[in-house]
Formats: sequence, structure tokens, C-alpha cells
Amino acid sequence: MSTFALPDLGEGLEEAEIVAWHVAVGDNVVADQPLVSVETDKAVVEIPSPQAGRIARLVGAPGDVVKVGSPLVQFDDGTPADAGTVVGAIPTAAETPAPRSRTSPRAKAAPAVRVLAQRLGVDLTAVAGTGPSGAISRADVEAAAAGEPAGGEALKGPRRAMARNMARAGAVVVPATVSDEADVDAWLTPDADVTLRLLRAIVAACTAAPALNAWFDGERMSVQRRERINVGLAVDTGEGLVVPVLSDVAGRDAADLRARIQALKSDAVARRLAPADLRGATITLSNFGTLAGRFAAMVVTPPQVAILGAGRASARVVAVDGAPAVHRLLPLSLTFDHRAVTGSEAAAFLAAVIDDLARPD
Repeated sequence: MSTFALPDLGEGLEEAEIVAWHVAVGDNVVADQPLVSVETDKAVVEIPSPQAGRIARLVGAPGDVVKVGSPLVQFDDGTPADAGTVVGAIPTAAETPAPRSRTSPRAKAAPAVRVLAQRLGVDLTAVAGTGPSGAISRADVEAAAAGEPAGGEALKGPRRAMARNMARAGAVVVPATVSDEADVDAWLTPDADVTLRLLRAIVAACTAAPALNAWFDGERMSVQRRERINVGLAVDTGEGLVVPVLSDVAGRDAADLRARIQALKSDAVARRLAPADLRGATITLSNFGTLAGRFAAMVVTPPQVAILGAGRASARVVAVDGAPAVHRLLPLSLTFDHRAVTGSEAAAFLAAVIDDLARPD
């Protein structure tokens, strides 16, 4: 038997969720034939077979989370397995059901928890840990012994990736938020493309305050200002937040931007984004006002240093040439990583966004 383990999929990813198997036990496959589709923090990825051979065992089922380096497939290479000196029939790998555990073969648990599991007759390899870094707690063991799910429903797919990314951001970013409103009465109509106007304003603001179109490395304490403006577009898929990347915003015309935005949103909802569609963002835009809310303190995802949010526009009374008038105002929030961006740089960026959005054309 030869075993194929989940390969390193790059970008520091440690695990992936099985989405669908494309082969079955007993199938004969050729090298590079698709074996399985898995979902990472970034996208759904198809993993090809590393060799030709007969499938003897599939490790895991759709929905299972597999660690990098853990077995995925066993191939029958014609070498019988060593049954040792045990008397009686030993089931072959092909006859052995695939494990459904979401933990590694050596479950992560403290000695006291292992003793409790042994006393209660709980198999730790079948328990999903809800403690730090997936560790199994006493409550997990007690719930398993009682036949109850521990810790509620496990997160999957985009929601699992979102939770991990938000936790990572919250652990390192030092966020600060500034807010204001832009008078958009000169152009905001029911059929106006607000996203395009926001993207144009971001380009103008990145020119005025380039410190916000940057990547920050907190370990090396270094900043890389990026020349290209690649905007991450926050998309609510219904199953979690996904942020596809609209590359080179300054170099695209309106028609190209509009078509690309629609394609990215459709692919995000259908979960068919390619890994390249999710890489390289230098700043993020969240147009949360399409749902509700005026202002927000948002989450900056490293290595980016800023995210611009647009709230729900509303008609309000403002002073125009010393007289009251009703204009439509667009609430704006800019959250930035205060380790890399100063308050004055953030204010200059937001002022440039407001100035551009106030233009009638």
C-alpha cells in the first residue's frame, strides 16, 4: 500500500475541508486525474492523483476537515499488508470504513481529559475539540459520553474561513476608525452605480494618501506601499463573508470594472472562485449600506492596513450657501491599522474620498 497525504496548498494553510470525492474505492486512476475537491481559507481546490493505481481507501468524507500531511488516499500497489501474528481475518484497507473524525489520529487532549475519556468509554479520535487550537476539553468528553454534540454545530466552508481570518486579524491588528459623510446629491439616483463611484474615490484617495494602499509586516515592522490598487470586495454569500479581489482598479474602465465585479460576485456566491481571485488585495471596500447601517468599525485583514465602508445613504438637512436644504448623504467609515497608518494619513484619505464623491460627474 502507498499513501497520499493532503499536500501543502500554499500560503500557510494548515487544513482543508473535503467538498467532494471524484473517485471511489476500487477505481483505477491515472496520474493527474482529479481525486478530490477541498475547500481552504481561499477557495475550492481540485487535487489530482500523484500516480496511477487502484484506489484502496478514501480517508474522510465530504464535510470532514483534514490537516496538511494527513492521509487522503491509499493506493493498492500489489503489496499485501503485514497482518503480524494475529490469528484470524484482518480487514483490508479497502474494507475498513473511512474515519469520520475531525481530529488527527493522536487527539489533542490533556492527561486528565484522557483519563476521563477512558473512564467514560469515549474514543477521543471521534471527538471534535472545542478548546484552544482544537484541544479536547472535559466538556467535549462529557458531551460525547452523553451522546450530545459538543460546542454546537461545527463551522464549515466560507463561514469557517471567515471565523479563522477574523480571529487572526483580531489578534494582531491595532484598529482605529474615522467616520464622516459625503454629499452625493449631485449624482445619486436610483440607477447610479455606487460601487463604481466608491472605487473611483478609492483610487483618488490612494493617490492623496498612499500610506493606506500598503501591506504591513508586523513581525519585521516593515511597510510596503503598493503601486497597484487591488481592491478586495466584501461579498456576503449567505454562508459567510468572502472577499474576492478586483485587481488594478486604476487601470480599468467603467465597463470592464462593472463586468468583473459581477463575475466575482457570482463566482463568490457559487463558490467557484479560483485561488487567484482571492489574492493580492491592497485595500478593502465594504458596501454594507445596501443592507443596513450608517457607520461601522470594521476588521482590517493583514497584511492590508485599511478598509473603507459605505453605509446607507439618506436624505438629510444640510446648509447650502447659508440656507437649509435637503441633500442625500453617504455615511463613510474608514478603519485602519494604527501600527502602520497615522491618524492624519487616515483623515487625508477619507477627505479625498469625500471630495471625489461630491463631484457631480
